[in-house]
Amino acid sequence: MRIDKFLKNSRLIKRRTIAKEACDQGRVLVNGKPAKPGNDIVTGDMITILFGGSQMKVRVKELSEHVTKESAGEMYEIVE
Repeated sequence: MRIDKFLKNSRLIKRRTIAKEACDQGRVLVNGKPAKPGNDIVTGDMITILFGGSQMKVRVKELSEHVTKESAGEMYEIVE
């Protein structure tokens, strides 16, 4: 699954276009490397999202194309 689509489906970022812009600006890292919007991710990958002065690290638990709001949190686990 593409990183920008995962960020939107998991509701870590509200819109896919915003997730794409964050990737283009270098604010999303996958396993410590800057991610492009089209990079594929797999279960177990570490995603770091930089929000202004803070950051969030999550581990991918599952990939799903169609997710309800209630089950979106099950797609990842917060590490830091």
